[in-house]
Amino acid sequence: MKHLLQSDEVETISLEVEWSPVWEVILGISGYTHKQLRHTFDMDREWAEASSSMPPTLVKSLNEIEKTNFWYALIMLQDQFSAETVQDFSNSLTELPAVDFYKTVLPYKSRNLETMRSETAKQHTKLDLFEQYAANFEGHEFLRGYISHLGRYSYEVLRDLLITILDEWHSWISQNEDWEKWVKALDYESKQHRSLDARNSVEEIERVTDGVNYLPEPGVWKVKLIPHAAYRPWILEKRTQDTKIFFYPLKDDYLASPGEPSPELVRGHKALGDELRLKLLYQLMKGPMSLQELSVQFQTSKTSLHHQLSLLKAAKFVAADKGVYSVNPHRIGAFSEKLNQFLDSKR
Repeated sequence: MKHLLQSDEVETISLEVEWSPVWEVILGISGYTHKQLRHTFDMDREWAEASSSMPPTLVKSLNEIEKTNFWYALIMLQDQFSAETVQDFSNSLTELPAVDFYKTVLPYKSRNLETMRSETAKQHTKLDLFEQYAANFEGHEFLRGYISHLGRYSYEVLRDLLITILDEWHSWISQNEDWEKWVKALDYESKQHRSLDARNSVEEIERVTDGVNYLPEPGVWKVKLIPHAAYRPWILEKRTQDTKIFFYPLKDDYLASPGEPSPELVRGHKALGDELRLKLLYQLMKGPMSLQELSVQFQTSKTSLHHQLSLLKAAKFVAADKGVYSVNPHRIGAFSEKLNQFLDSKR
């Protein structure tokens, strides 16, 4: 008997670059309320200088977002809506049933916990269910507290807060003289990557994001790449039940004006313009060290060192892996070359 072997079609993930002004608004809210890291953002100075023009209601809403980390809910909802405008987002959220809302904003943990997550969404008036699910995120930077806060707000109050903060931040930030430039640059960037080769997804993700090394994960069938200006210079990554999202920074070429130093040069000099940070860089040139080891070496608190190291990380002079810091000598060399190129261009 002959057996006919038919080759199965190889399944590939869905890979796309997605952008709309709604994403930029959400990432702006996320960055502004990230007080521990905000000093490293390219936008920090502009936000600080313009903050006096914020209406009191926006300030109040931002404080609420900072306390609860509800910016995470905005990201999860926009992933579902793919809204083109803030009004589209608000309309979709208003029409979203409460159970579907909580299924969307409750973070995914694992397949084993999907029943618990689903039950929490269905019985969203029971605080104890949120606390039980939150316990599975013990040790996470913010998700345990975020889930607990979800259970303490009524659906109506939470929905109205998200709609309000999105509308108010958009009204405020769109008055920035550079808003239209950012929007055009982000729109142009997204159009450059309309066709991606999903068969070579790992290589494509690294190319588009300029360096993300993605290892395919079980259960992830879609990867979204979302360019941003508000969260520069950081890459932000999130995961839903079946989707991985990478938010990657616009390249300097889109934002630097002729005769002005690029944001990368400004960021690098900011990182190097401090005696302690230079000493940290010098020490790490000798070899990788943990935060604890650096704290002992410099007789400085971990909190203070983490603040300084975050600036070196933002400039990509230093990288961290599982709490161990190391120098990126290639990046330091490239920075020196870019500085020389900028100065030579002035001749």
